[in-house]
Amino acid sequence: MITWLSAIDPFPPLQRALDAESDAPGLLAASAELTPERLESAYRQGIFPWYSDGQPVLWWSPNPRMVLSPSNLNIARSLRKTLRAVLRDPRWDIRVDEDFTAVMRACATAPRDGQGGTWITDDIVAAYGSLHRTGLA
Repeated sequence: MITWLSAIDPFPPLQRALDAESDAPGLLAASAELTPERLESAYRQGIFPWYSDGQPVLWWSPNPRMVLSPSNLNIARSLRKTLRAVLRDPRWDIRVDEDFTAVMRACATAPRDGQGGTWITDDIVAAYGSLHRTGLA
């Protein structure tokens, strides 16, 4: 059974997520709303929201699930070499933090073969946008 989270409930233990043999492997919990605080708490535990408009917020933690801290990222020498070449190439223009919300909205409307709709709802854009403004996304 999936846990229904109230605004103040903590996430259940990750071991309670539905297993690989279920129809929804990794589904852990559901809630009525998505807040930046809940989203931050989720990511710190290896949990993420994934749902469509008209559904409750569905919280997932498939097993295995990897959480990689940027400080632990090791970029291979060959990739570093490629990145340096790209940065020197005048045909490329790499920008960071130009318009976070516009990028999310563009991703939400990008056509995907065999998929109608998007999981990037207005609530997702708002919650991730809030985390971005605090430097967490």
